[in-house]
Amino acid sequence: MVTEYSVRSENTGVPIIREIMVATTMSSLFVAFFTLLASTFRTHAALQAEILALRHQLAVFQKNAPRRLRLHRCDRLLWVVLYRFWSGWRRCLQMVKPDTVLRWHRRAFAWHWTRKSHRLPGRPEVAANIRDLIRRMSQANPLWGAPRIHGELLKLGIAVAQSTVARHLSRSRKPPSQTWRTFLTNHLAQTAAIDFFTVPTATFRVLFVFVVLSHERRRVVHFGVTEHPTQEWTMQQMREAFPWDQAPRYLLRDRDAIYGTDFAAVTHDMGIKEVLTAPRSPWQNPFAERLVGSIRRECLDHVIVWNERSLRRTLHNYFAYYQRSRTHLALGKDAPESRAVEPPEQGRVVAIAQVGGLHHRYQRRAA
Repeated sequence: MVTEYSVRSENTGVPIIREIMVATTMSSLFVAFFTLLASTFRTHAALQAEILALRHQLAVFQKNAPRRLRLHRCDRLLWVVLYRFWSGWRRCLQMVKPDTVLRWHRRAFAWHWTRKSHRLPGRPEVAANIRDLIRRMSQANPLWGAPRIHGELLKLGIAVAQSTVARHLSRSRKPPSQTWRTFLTNHLAQTAAIDFFTVPTATFRVLFVFVVLSHERRRVVHFGVTEHPTQEWTMQQMREAFPWDQAPRYLLRDRDAIYGTDFAAVTHDMGIKEVLTAPRSPWQNPFAERLVGSIRRECLDHVIVWNERSLRRTLHNYFAYYQRSRTHLALGKDAPESRAVEPPEQGRVVAIAQVGGLHHRYQRRAA
């Protein structure tokens, strides 16, 4: 009989194929029967959960075929819920690995307790009225940067960081200016600086402005305007700037030929020791150069100068703002003439136009 079976197997493979098909069919029937028998012992809730899991996976496969499987947040949430409340979830899961569901659950757990936490990480949020005030200051004063606005807020009793002010500005800012080259640091309170700069007029004339700056509080001691500067005129400006015994110990200036030898004699008679900068080295007179740059950027670049009287009036208004209102980085965000801090209890914030509305000063006034 074995010989006959071997012969038939060598001749044709049909009997073997039939036996394999019969065995497979019997195995499938056995598995289906066993599954039906086991389902009779399950609860109705477990059967419904299994049906839900299988139907959900079938819907996901149909929706993503033939593309790559993509799951939404609701799909992950469903399997997190099944993991929490159904012990047989692993048996039906086919679209992802069980470890993936566990990772979803840990992520949902962390998100849940983060939402329930009353104390949020990081700095406290800036109040909406302060953010609006920063934006209003930025829009009303386009020449101001974050340090200047921060100085105004400190004077209003609003304690916020300068980085916070920069983050809430309504427009992009230029990079900060380079560091000042400090000169005669040990004698700052006894040093003054002088300089000339030119201003073109609407009628194509050129006016010369002479400024005297005290280093201690960045205070403009004196200024003069003329169309024809001479050595005598410059010496007279020095006498008007430092009458009697108010002259500083050191005077910093460049080597402009307008000063001449007689100017040095006048300053010597006033008890002033001149300190001359090197040729073509404006950085050695940094405070005066910075003052001239501020006058141009914050005032003269935005107005039309008609004549000498017009320029003198414009500079008088700007220097009044510069002395009493404008905050300075080197003075701890204070003005040359110190401004008092006004706490919120003194009233609402009002804007006072300065230099014809080009700048503003912010104060508190009672309603």
